[in-house]
Amino acid sequence: MSASLWRLSACELAAGIQTGVFSSREAVSSCLQRADATNGKINALTEIRADAALAAADAADKAVARGDSLGCLHGIPVTIKGNVDLAGWATVNGSALLKENIARETSPCVQNWLNAGAVIIGRTNTPEFSCRWETNNDVYGPTRNPWNPRLTAGGSSGGAAASVAAGITPLAHGTDLGGSLRQPAQACGVASIRPSLGRIPDYVPTEHEPSIGIQLMNTDGLMARRVADVRLGLKAMAVGDWRDPWWVPGPWEQPHRGDLPIAFIVDPLGQGVDQQVALGVELAAGLLGAAGYGVEQAEPPTLADAVRVWKMIVMGELFTGLEPAVTGSCSPSLRRMFAHYHQAVPDWTPEQYHLAFGERRKVLRDWLKFFQNYSVIVAPVSTRPPQVIDYDIATPENTASTIEDMRMVVAINALGLPSAVVPVGMRDGLPQVVQVIGAPFEEMRCLAVAEAIEQRVDAITPANPA
Repeated sequence: MSASLWRLSACELAAGIQTGVFSSREAVSSCLQRADATNGKINALTEIRADAALAAADAADKAVARGDSLGCLHGIPVTIKGNVDLAGWATVNGSALLKENIARETSPCVQNWLNAGAVIIGRTNTPEFSCRWETNNDVYGPTRNPWNPRLTAGGSSGGAAASVAAGITPLAHGTDLGGSLRQPAQACGVASIRPSLGRIPDYVPTEHEPSIGIQLMNTDGLMARRVADVRLGLKAMAVGDWRDPWWVPGPWEQPHRGDLPIAFIVDPLGQGVDQQVALGVELAAGLLGAAGYGVEQAEPPTLADAVRVWKMIVMGELFTGLEPAVTGSCSPSLRRMFAHYHQAVPDWTPEQYHLAFGERRKVLRDWLKFFQNYSVIVAPVSTRPPQVIDYDIATPENTASTIEDMRMVVAINALGLPSAVVPVGMRDGLPQVVQVIGAPFEEMRCLAVAEAIEQRVDAITPANPA
């Protein structure tokens, strides 16, 4: 049995460890064996510390034997994305400049998982400075899609998504500034949550303080193979920490709005959607209708404005902050990415950047009004399935089209809204997923709708990488 424990969900592992059906050492050993079998094919983990993980598992088992009070993640193996701090580990963030960037303290979201009993087995790959919808860098190379090694695993949390999809761990930490949790979840076929602004305490001690737009639009989150695991990991990650002034003790349960219909969008802004993606959204809408939900096709009235706000703020801060700081020493790939971003957002000006913050408030108000009539929104993640590795920087046109494909994703970051991702099946050899978007702090509502979909489809993971 112990050899196959890697197949179990986080909830199943938690129950088995806490009741003594099996040990944390057995669970961690099984996941380490799965990493040995698969990571060489997908390059999801950049560093594995097996001895430290097994020692932590032994300590977890001793706590069970003593009858100690146990956290909800007690003894469960997890991974941490390489762009947040874990004391004693390098926060490389895909950059050769940061290979010796050893953290002295641990970021709040990671510490929360440790406090809940999680056992960290390794770090996951990310693009250079987490700055692409593709996980490839000159330090570790590309993370490959577990369903097709020619294709991207997405970015920037591509290592996290590929590792979970392949069964290396049941939970993986990630971050999301412009879809960096949700787009890899689509590429690899796993569940995920991008929480509301303020839900997860965020702080990376080895970094300079981020600019205000990134503070408003970036968040930590997680991936798993099952929605129940996402819920478990989210609650453990969301404990407050004084180091993040944006953290909010928001309620988990919201007023009942179950009588409101669900809005669904197949082709956001009518700009085109691949059939593989469209059929997944239509399937999800049909499943929810069969489950008794009211479902209507409807789109928020200011979606285009939300996309423009994200472009003006996030791209503007990359152009004026990160690019001048690293352009002389970063990789040629990242320099090409910056050049393509400039071509994709040619109308950016400091004045437009300034005005976008004011417009953000108006657009958010419009969306909150929309949520008075609809409980959640079911929509595509990227409107295109995963492409070949490095498609996003092959040409300026590819970069621009990648941004447009992500229009239903970046709008959510611009407004600080929660969004859950759930697989709905496979088509053309690749996963189909949808995102379930809610009003602020309505993560539980998003996850409940995602779970209603999940209960009506067959599980597609774990994948077996070629």
